Amino acid sequence: MNELISTLQYYFSFPFVRYALIVVLLIALCSSLLGVSLVLKRFSFLGDGLSHVAFGAMAVAAVTGITNRMIIILPVTVLSAVLLLRTGQNAKIKGDASIAVISVGALAVGYMLMNLFPVSSNISADVCGSLFGSTSILTLDKSDVWLCFIMSLIVLAAFVLFYNKIFSVTFDESFSKATGINSDGYNLMIAVITAVIIVIAMNLVGSLLISALIIFPALSAMRLFKSFKSVTICSAVISVICAGSGIIMSLIFSTPVGATIVAADLAVFLLFSAVSSVMFRKR
Repeated sequence: MNELISTLQYYFSFPFVRYALIVVLLIALCSSLLGVSLVLKRFSFLGDGLSHVAFGAMAVAAVTGITNRMIIILPVTVLSAVLLLRTGQNAKIKGDASIAVISVGALAVGYMLMNLFPVSSNISADVCGSLFGSTSILTLDKSDVWLCFIMSLIVLAAFVLFYNKIFSVTFDESFSKATGINSDGYNLMIAVITAVIIVIAMNLVGSLLISALIIFPALSAMRLFKSFKSVTICSAVISVICAGSGIIMSLIFSTPVGATIVAADLAVFLLFSAVSSVMFRKR
């Protein structure tokens, strides 16, 4: 035990490890809040679709040699969130179909560009790092931390300020419209915030694992709690604990950061599901 504590103390003596932990906890907190609404609205795959779009935008930024890739990735992902929301309301193209069209198309275009115009000699490593996360989460500097902090603060402020509206739109969109609430506007806000979370989380878990960070904590909380407020709070606590324990385990066992965090979320989901089954049987 003393050896384990000494190892952790050694790792956290480095500033970049502390920066990574701060960013991980902020991302986990923000992603868990929106996850509850997305799951309840049956729009869980929005995160998955936008993550694929972000991968395509990242590939374009890499091929064009743009140093600050956020300039391309963030606007493209946000625009795609708006398009997905609009096309999802189209009677000819349902929500799940529109997500499949845009996400798979972006993923294919991104992979094709990285093969046609490789930015390094190891294309497989570049693609794998982009899809499943890379070690760049451990090479963050203060500017990256501040950027993540500001964006996370905006997400948290929006969720707290419009909590009642988000609650109303999540459960009964028709009633919300009847009472004068701009449901389309709040749906758009949820989609845009989700896009922002995905962009800042790309370095953490990669394009293919981001949706797990959004969905798993919400699903776990729903196994034991029923009210929106309780599920949201529990989801946030689960997400932060899993993120913190995930990055610590990845440092100790030298495993990929993103995959370790998602594995921790999966373990908690299975645990909560088992507890829920036992409680249901007793009733």
